[in-house]
Amino acid sequence: MQNPNGTILQLYHAGRLAAALRAFESLPSSSPASAAAAPAPLTAATYAALVSACSRLRSLPQGRRVHRHLVASSSSSPDAQLAGNTVLGNHLITMYGRCAAPDSARQVFDEMPARNPVSWASVIAAHVQNGRAGDALGLFSSMLWSGTAADQFALGSAVRACTELGDVGTGRQVHAHALKSERGSDLIVQNALVTMYSKNGLVDDGFMLFERIKDKDLISWGSIIAGFAQQGFEMEALQVFREMIVEGSHHPNEFHFGSAFRACGAVGSWEYGEQIHGLSIKYRLDRDLYAGCSLSDMYARCKNLDSARVAFYRIEAPDLVSWNSIVNAYSVEGLLSEALVLFSEMRDSGLRPDGITVRGLLCACVGRDALYHGRLIHSYLVKLGLDGDVSVCNSLLSMYARCSDLPSAMDVFHEIKDQDVVTWNSILTACAQHNHPEEVLKLFSLLNKSEPSLDRISLNNVLSASAELGYFEMVKQVHAYAFKAGLVDDRMLSNTLIDTYAKCGSLDDAMRLFEIMGNNRDVFSWSSLIVGYAQFGYAKEALDLFSRMRSLGIRPNHVTFIGVLTACSRVGFVNEGCYYYSIMEPEYGIVPTREHCSCIVDLLARAGKLTEAANFIDQMPFEPDIIMWKTLLAASKMHNDMEMGKRAAEGILNIDPSHSAAYVLLCNIYAASGNWNEFARLKKAMRTSGVKKSPGKSWVKLKGELKVFIVEDRSHPESEEIYAMLELIGMEMIKAGYVPKHSWKHAIVDHIDSDLFNEEMLAEYG
Repeated sequence: MQNPNGTILQLYHAGRLAAALRAFESLPSSSPASAAAAPAPLTAATYAALVSACSRLRSLPQGRRVHRHLVASSSSSPDAQLAGNTVLGNHLITMYGRCAAPDSARQVFDEMPARNPVSWASVIAAHVQNGRAGDALGLFSSMLWSGTAADQFALGSAVRACTELGDVGTGRQVHAHALKSERGSDLIVQNALVTMYSKNGLVDDGFMLFERIKDKDLISWGSIIAGFAQQGFEMEALQVFREMIVEGSHHPNEFHFGSAFRACGAVGSWEYGEQIHGLSIKYRLDRDLYAGCSLSDMYARCKNLDSARVAFYRIEAPDLVSWNSIVNAYSVEGLLSEALVLFSEMRDSGLRPDGITVRGLLCACVGRDALYHGRLIHSYLVKLGLDGDVSVCNSLLSMYARCSDLPSAMDVFHEIKDQDVVTWNSILTACAQHNHPEEVLKLFSLLNKSEPSLDRISLNNVLSASAELGYFEMVKQVHAYAFKAGLVDDRMLSNTLIDTYAKCGSLDDAMRLFEIMGNNRDVFSWSSLIVGYAQFGYAKEALDLFSRMRSLGIRPNHVTFIGVLTACSRVGFVNEGCYYYSIMEPEYGIVPTREHCSCIVDLLARAGKLTEAANFIDQMPFEPDIIMWKTLLAASKMHNDMEMGKRAAEGILNIDPSHSAAYVLLCNIYAASGNWNEFARLKKAMRTSGVKKSPGKSWVKLKGELKVFIVEDRSHPESEEIYAMLELIGMEMIKAGYVPKHSWKHAIVDHIDSDLFNEEMLAEYG
C-alpha cells in the first residue's frame, strides 16, 4: 500500500469503517511483533480515524490492536510522541468507554501527560456509560478541584450519574454549578436535568425545566414524555406527545412512540393507542423492534391479545425481549395453550429461552389440569440449567402451589440452595392457602437456622396460621422477630398483630400494642381491636372504643360496624344495635353487607325475637346465606322454638343438603322438646343420606411440638393413655356433681316408634 494514510482516511470518511480497519490489518507492521522493527508511517489523523472506527463499531479487540500499534509506532513516527498526543488520548478514552472497558479508559486517562476539558468529559462519560456512576462523580469532583472548568459534556455526564444513583441532592448541586458557570442553558445539560428530575419522581421540576428550553430537540421531548409515563402521569405524557406532533418541528422516533404506547397501556386506553398506532405506521416505525414491542405490549395490557399478536408478528426481527413480552401477555391471562404455541415458535426461530421466558410460562399454569404442563416445563428448565436460578425456582414453587400440589412445592422449597425472602413468602403463602397452618408454624421455626430475613408478607402468613390455631406463643415469637428485624413500626404488620392477639384471646397485648402505635393508628387498627373485644364479650370496651374513634374524627369502615353490631349482640343491646345499623349508610355511606345483616339476625335471635329475625331475613335485598340460617337455628334450639328451627334447618339444607350441623341442631331441638319420633326420623335420614357430623379438632403444644387431636381418633400412638385419662377425668366430674343434660338412650326407648330406630342405632346414640 503506497499511501496507507490516504487510503484509510478515504475509506473512513466514506463511512466504510470495517474496510478502513481491514486496510490497517493488511499493513505489514499491524502485527505488534513486527511493529517495532518496521513501523507503518501513520499520522495522528489516521490513528484518530482508526480509533473512531473501532469506537463506532464497538470493536474492542481491534481497538486494542490500534492502541498497541500507536504506542509501538510513537517513537519513529513523523508525528513524534503520538502516544502522548492529547487528542488521540481523548479518542482512546471514548473508544474504551463505548466498548465497555472503563478500566482501560481510566488507565489511558491516568497516563496522559496533559489533559484538557475533553479528556475529563470523556473519562467521566466512559464510567457513566458502564454503570460506574459513583466513580464518575468522583472524577467530576476531582476535575473541579484541579481547576478545570467543566464543559457541557462533563456536566451532562455528571447529571446522568446522579440520575443512575437516584442522588437528586448531588444532582441539584451540579445543576447549581451549571447555572453559576453559565452552562445551565446548554441543551445537553438541560436535557440531562429534565431526565434526572423526571426519573426520580420530581416530574413537576422536570416539566418546569423542559418548558424553559428554547430550542427543544428530540431528546428534550423524549425525556419529558418518558418521565411522565414512568412516574404514573400517563395522560400528561400523551398530552406532551400530542403537543410535539402539533408543534411539527420534530418527527417522533421509536423511543417517543414506545413511551406513548406504554402510557396508553398503563391507563388501558385502547382508543388512544389505536390512533398512535396509525401515526407510527405513517412514520414507518410500527415494524421497529423497540416501538413494535411497546405497541404489542400496549394491546396486551388493554386485553386485546389478537391485536397484540398481530403487532408482534409485524416486527421485522423480534428479539428475546419481544418474544418474552408476547409469551408473558398470554400467560398472564391464563392462556397456557396459546403461550406454549408462541414458546414453540420462539424456539423454532433459533432463540434460546431464558429465565424470564420460563417464569412467564409457569405463571400460566393454574389448577390441577395444568399440572402436567407445569411438570414438563419443570423438566425443560432443568435441561436448560435454570434450576439453579432462585427466581425461576420461586416461580416453580408457586406453580406447584397454584396447581394444588403442595408436596412438590415443598420439595422445590427444600431443594433451593440460596433461599431468599420471596422463596419463604411463596412457601408460607402456599401452606396457608392450602389450610396447613401447622406447616406454616413448622417452617417459621426453621427460620432460626436459615439466613434470609422475612418481610411483613411472610410474617402476616405466620400470624394468620397462629390465629387459626390460637397459638399465642407463636404470636409472641413473631412480634419479637418483627422487633428484631426493624418491622415493628410497619403499620400493616402492627394491625395484623393486634388482630391476631385479639383472636388468641390476649386482649391486653392487643390493647398495649394499639396504644404504642399512637399516631400511626388507622381505621384498621381501631377496627381490629373493636372486633376483638366484641368477639370475647367485652361489649362495653368495644363500644367505648367506637365512641372514642368517632370523637377523633376517624371514619369507621364496614369491619368496624361488624365489631360494633357483634358487641351489641353479645350483651343484648337490641335497640343500640339497630340504631348503629340504621346510621351506616346515611352517615357513613357504608351499604350493609351480608355480614352486617348476619349480625342483626344474631342480635334479634339471641334476644329471643325469632319472628323479627325471620322477618328481617325475608326483607333483605339479597338471599340469606348458611350463617344466617344457622344463627336462627341455634337460637331456635336455645328458645325451644321447633317450628322456627325447622324453617331454619330447611333454609340451610336448601343451600347445602349435606350440611351435618343443620341435622344435628334440629335433632337437638326435637330431643329437647321431647319429639322423639321426629328425632329418630331425622337421624335415619342422616344415615340414609350418608351425612356424618364433622369431628372436632384441637391442638396443643407439648415440649415444643404441636400435637393434633381429633374426636374418636385412635391413630395417635398414645391413644390408650389419652382415653384412659379422659375416662378418669369424666369420673371425677361426676363425683364433683356434674350431671349430663339428657339421658338420650332411656328417653328414646320410652318415646319412639320402634320401626324408626333399631338396636344398632340405639347403641350408636345411647
